[in-house]
Amino acid sequence: MRADVQASSADIEQSIELLRRRLDWEPALRKLDELNARVEDPTLWDDAEAAQAIMRERTRLASQVEAVQGLERDLAEAVEYAELADAEGDESALEEARAQLASLKERAARAELEALLSGEADGNDAYVEINSGAGGTESNDWALMLMRMYSRWAQAHGMTVDVIEETAGEQAGIKSVTLQVKGPNAYGWLKTEAGVHRLVRISPYDSSARRHTSFASVWVYPVVDDAIEIEINPADVRTDTYRASGAGGQHVNKTDSAVRLTHIPTGIAVACQTERSQHQNRDRAWKMLKARLYELELQKREAAQQALEDSKTDIGWGHQIRSYVLQPYQMVKDLRTDVETSDTQGVLDGDLDPFMAASLAQRVGATRAA
Repeated sequence: MRADVQASSADIEQSIELLRRRLDWEPALRKLDELNARVEDPTLWDDAEAAQAIMRERTRLASQVEAVQGLERDLAEAVEYAELADAEGDESALEEARAQLASLKERAARAELEALLSGEADGNDAYVEINSGAGGTESNDWALMLMRMYSRWAQAHGMTVDVIEETAGEQAGIKSVTLQVKGPNAYGWLKTEAGVHRLVRISPYDSSARRHTSFASVWVYPVVDDAIEIEINPADVRTDTYRASGAGGQHVNKTDSAVRLTHIPTGIAVACQTERSQHQNRDRAWKMLKARLYELELQKREAAQQALEDSKTDIGWGHQIRSYVLQPYQMVKDLRTDVETSDTQGVLDGDLDPFMAASLAQRVGATRAA
């Protein structure tokens, strides 16, 4: 077998072995067998919340095991194909085998990163809150573009997105939106996106076609279940109700069913308007508030993480984590990791994996160094 093919194969085998060790392979297989047996128990759904927790754990573990097994299977096939091509002197087939191994190497690297998503809430679903900065219509449009970008990223990874609360801009775009992204490791990946995002472009709303700079903030926090105890004093929470916004017509809610909760000691506010009744919106808002306070506690444990208020107040210069430049040249650059690309349209269509992977690796490195 050619030396370059052998080297690529050895790198992938090393990644697989590392994944097996991180997963604690044999106990993991036994645990998966136990979970599969519990799922087949007809009494499982007598306790719906416990059943959902078991299903999530099973899905997470099965995904990790299948990722390793898939890499092993595809590596064996690629190596066999390369050996056959080499024996027959078929350079075209050998080049195809090299491409397969290169793709496998990328998959193995991503699987290694996902194996590092071992934080307390990394496997959970996530809330993504986007707020436009100063600048009116320009920033509102930028916030809408970010909403689309994260929705596309989630869909490309087999996740689902629900709009929990949305406040439309006066002329275009949105002032704010809260999304719930549901899928394996949603929070683990998306937490790397928290911060201020800066856009530079020729404004479609400026008749003089001048270049504008817009800002929007992104905040990410995990969806938490009742297994996580967060004590909230009801006296510390202010409740406001208002009429839910909509596109108009007969489906617009004509009662004050939307609910906003403000945790007075921290200033954290959440809102929900998606449900039909005030009671349902209040219940969901309380869950969101619990999640936000839990995220606050998680952030306190990360010494390198900026204080909560720093990332929520000044949406402008000096606070951005990433710049998206569409004019006079095309470039997206992450200011934390220096990862950059000229494929601006691809990024705005949801191709965020290189940025997320670099940021995650950096955060993990910082945690280990500490």
